[in-house]
Amino acid sequence: MSKGFASSYRIVLLGTGLFACFAGFGVRLVWLHVVERDVLLRNITKARHQLNLEPAQRGDILDARGTVLATSRSVIVLGVDPMSLRPQDEKNWPELARRIGITEPEMRRIFNTKYRLGPPAPVIAAPAGPNGPSGARAEDGAVVFNVPSGAAQAAATRGGTAGANDDETLDGTADGSGRRPIRWVKLSESASESDYDAIEKLGIHGVYGRRVYRRVYPNNELAAHLVGYVDREQRGVAGIEYYADFYLRGQNGWREGERDGRNRELPQFTTRHVPPSDGYNVTLSINAAVQDVVEQELAQIAAKYKPLKATIIVSRPDTGFILGLGNYPTFNLNEYHKVPKSEMGRMRNVAVADVYEPGSAFKIVAASAALEENLIGAGETFNCSLEKIMHRGRLIVLPGEDHHFDHPLTLPEIIARSSNRGAAQLGIRLGEERFDRYARAFGFGRMLGFPVGGEVPGIFAPWGKWNPIDITRIAAGHSIAATALQMHQAMSVIAAGGVLWRPQVVRQIRKGTGEMVFHREDGIELNRVVSTRTARVLAEMLMAVATKQGTAPDAAIHVNGIDYEAAGKTGTTQKLVEETRPDGSTKQVYSRKHHVASFVGFFPATRPQVVISVIVDDADAPTPAGVAYGGAVAAPSFRSVGEKLIPILEIKAPSQAGRPPLVAASNEGGRR
Repeated sequence: MSKGFASSYRIVLLGTGLFACFAGFGVRLVWLHVVERDVLLRNITKARHQLNLEPAQRGDILDARGTVLATSRSVIVLGVDPMSLRPQDEKNWPELARRIGITEPEMRRIFNTKYRLGPPAPVIAAPAGPNGPSGARAEDGAVVFNVPSGAAQAAATRGGTAGANDDETLDGTADGSGRRPIRWVKLSESASESDYDAIEKLGIHGVYGRRVYRRVYPNNELAAHLVGYVDREQRGVAGIEYYADFYLRGQNGWREGERDGRNRELPQFTTRHVPPSDGYNVTLSINAAVQDVVEQELAQIAAKYKPLKATIIVSRPDTGFILGLGNYPTFNLNEYHKVPKSEMGRMRNVAVADVYEPGSAFKIVAASAALEENLIGAGETFNCSLEKIMHRGRLIVLPGEDHHFDHPLTLPEIIARSSNRGAAQLGIRLGEERFDRYARAFGFGRMLGFPVGGEVPGIFAPWGKWNPIDITRIAAGHSIAATALQMHQAMSVIAAGGVLWRPQVVRQIRKGTGEMVFHREDGIELNRVVSTRTARVLAEMLMAVATKQGTAPDAAIHVNGIDYEAAGKTGTTQKLVEETRPDGSTKQVYSRKHHVASFVGFFPATRPQVVISVIVDDADAPTPAGVAYGGAVAAPSFRSVGEKLIPILEIKAPSQAGRPPLVAASNEGGRR
């Protein structure tokens, strides 16, 4: 009898096949779970593991009244993985091109370029996005939200390579011709949130973005040399951005977990999470309104005189805190990378990094030292028509004068009329060692500790290396080189009653929650230079400079018929220029056509509330006489800035009834 289809042969064959299948599955399972378990587990863990960076937001930089000078904002960096594009999305490409602001042909070129030749190298991670790999990197001043994963991480593990620049990432897998797939090309660096929402709705697979932090300076050039800027990696490079980088940058956080086959994070498998700690906010002592006044005045100086450079500094005399500091030329903090190499000098803070001969403004050192040491007799006068004088057993030629004096001058007249020969005689009376000691006590020849960076100590040789003639030149502000800030602080000594304060600019450091980390209201005293009495006497003498009898009548500050008692000192120095000799060699000589003009002063003289320095380099050509005198070029700017500061800083004119007594006798001084 026939058994039909279910014959013994067929049953055995089917049973054998089933057994072989199950045996194969068993062997494969044993292979996967026993023999190759460790290798496969490592690969799976590597493929699923994800470490996401949570960057800290860099802290803000604020002025004394809370105006934001530097901040960070999030933007979208948009990119494409050409290997992930789908044909059905091509109809939306024109709209994408319109939204990101590039031409459709250019976008099609990017989308259709899927391979690049290039040797293997460590990959720069591709960015994260809902439709593509979840990677990240820091670029163009941005801190990114995720670290390498997905295609970019695979490229890294396989020896992938970045493209010719940070705008492109290549996969490490090459075909037979050595081509490597392009897995990331930047389309836009700063897409807005609204544009990105619209782009996501287009549904173009392979186009994705990530949120990054970028540094923004809302006021562009304002206080550029003080605020400074950050580089592509968000590291402080100059100014407060560099000096306070430790507090500003914060600490990044991270999340460790797993992702699925579509590179989507699986929150339920997060194993460790360290939240970021945002950077602290730094508040400066500068006042944005004062800084604006300073920079507007510098712009007017530049337009009128076309100088090589110029500096204006404003500070509080009793603490050393800077209220405003500006230089010409300057630059836009948001476009620092666009400054041509030939103009990189505009990014240097010349107020602390460049030196000049202070000239007659330096005469306050010899005058105050002579008063302090009681070296001037009552009613004593000095013959300023002398051309030579004996010193250290030698007949020394005295420096020249810009004016002829028909009678001997008292000390107040030496100051008011800026006599070089009078200052030289004061220096000789002091002697080299004592004069050197006072000059260094005023802050010359040493660092003042200004926190912004770039500060230089100036040029001031030790007195033991001076020639006999040097003291007659140094006393008049020549044969010495100082920074604008050093001369400013030296004048502040007189305004502050004889004390040299460290120049400061950082007032507070706060956490984002408002908790105070650092706070300073008082100044930092470097040393006492002269007595309060000596400072008051010299302040009264400096008031005469800003009168018709002095060298800077244009520095006088009169508002609504009220005298604000300006005091200060002019400076006009010849610049050293290179001269070619007949034999072809060159040497440095003093030029009669190139000068540095300055006025350094304070007001009100009896109750100083603000110190202002104006230094203008090489403004000679447009001046009527072809010589940029401090009284003609810098003094008017001192007055202009001072008048505008009165309402901003609420400066009160001195009351005759409440006016403190001044020591009227010019010969009084006294040691401390």
